[in-house]
Amino acid sequence: MRTLAFLLSLFLYSCATRDEAPSTPAAPPPLPETPTARETVAIAGLMESARGDAAAGRLVQAAGTLERALRIEPRNPRLWHELAKVRLRQGDEAQAANLAARSNSLAGSDSALRAANQAIIEQARTTR
Repeated sequence: MRTLAFLLSLFLYSCATRDEAPSTPAAPPPLPETPTARETVAIAGLMESARGDAAAGRLVQAAGTLERALRIEPRNPRLWHELAKVRLRQGDEAQAANLAARSNSLAGSDSALRAANQAIIEQARTTR
């Protein structure tokens, strides 16, 4: 009888331990939304706002918005180009040329952007 009770308790113990979850490492937490995706949306909004301000003649606000965007994404050649256009309209030809050259250094193979930057540089030189 003791043997039967022992075997029964052994059986119950083994059943109880099988129901426990296996000890596997926890799955990694899901990846957060990439900062680049959020920044791209933010940059697009800031650039649109700056273009609207520039079109309305609010050049100081446009420059401030572009500078904020550049703090987020400093290697964006289009932001440097937009700021160069604003500085040219503000009459700061030297800074406009420098900003356009900076845009060119980041533009890679974007020939349209390079041409637009070159036009700013030439216009800045002739105005000075």
